[in-house]
Amino acid sequence: MAASRNIRAGMGGWTFEPWDSSFYPEGLAKAKQLHYASRQVRSIEVNGTYYSTFKPQTFAKWAADAPDDFIFALKAIRFATNRRVLAEAGESIARFLGSGVSELGDKLGPILWQFAPTKKFDPDDFAGFLDALPDSQDGVKLRHALEVRHASFAVPEFVALARKRGAAIVYAHHAAYPEMADITGDFVYARLQKGADDNPHCYPDPELDGWARRAALWAEGKQPGDLPYADPDSPAPEKPRDVFVYFITSGKVRAPHGAMALQKRVGS
Repeated sequence: MAASRNIRAGMGGWTFEPWDSSFYPEGLAKAKQLHYASRQVRSIEVNGTYYSTFKPQTFAKWAADAPDDFIFALKAIRFATNRRVLAEAGESIARFLGSGVSELGDKLGPILWQFAPTKKFDPDDFAGFLDALPDSQDGVKLRHALEVRHASFAVPEFVALARKRGAAIVYAHHAAYPEMADITGDFVYARLQKGADDNPHCYPDPELDGWARRAALWAEGKQPGDLPYADPDSPAPEKPRDVFVYFITSGKVRAPHGAMALQKRVGS
């Protein structure tokens, strides 16, 4: 189906020691791992940007190493999200976005803003944070994804706020975090975090079939009927959307294989 071209499956990062034997060809130099990984999956979520600031030259090198149709999602710096008053994060947000992320050009995908599990939903404070998120950086369009991890966010008010600002609520398939499949942006961002290292494809094949079906529905602009919603009475308008699905955390050893298996199911 045509919508399958909008679906990108990937994993978190490309540097992980167990992958030296489980994913990468034997003897592949560390410096060539991104070149290889970016030709096996269609997107990678970069975790390192959560912990430290990188230079423009580094982003430019990543862009040069990856093929033309590849997309990087960047996890935003933790100093912007791990704070008591989110509405005061403007300076940290600007510093992160101004660090050189625009060097990725059209290979820059969603910016993932991840919040602490202890951070509760405060409508006014969170609105102030969203107001500080710009639409572009150095002429490059920005797309924002919100991964909230406290149950207080699972309310219609949060859905309405995210939708008003055009930011996507991350669907987290996780044992403890709230699962919200509400579509609030012009793309869908899912993080599959219940994999297993002893499974060749991270997830069992029947579950991968299910995620492929859901990803296809998302790409067509529809909402899967078998996922939880914070506001089931307010569905998003049906229109084609880009879909990003990342295999994260649990089952990390097999995460690249899960991404490749899912991509095969939805087409490339």
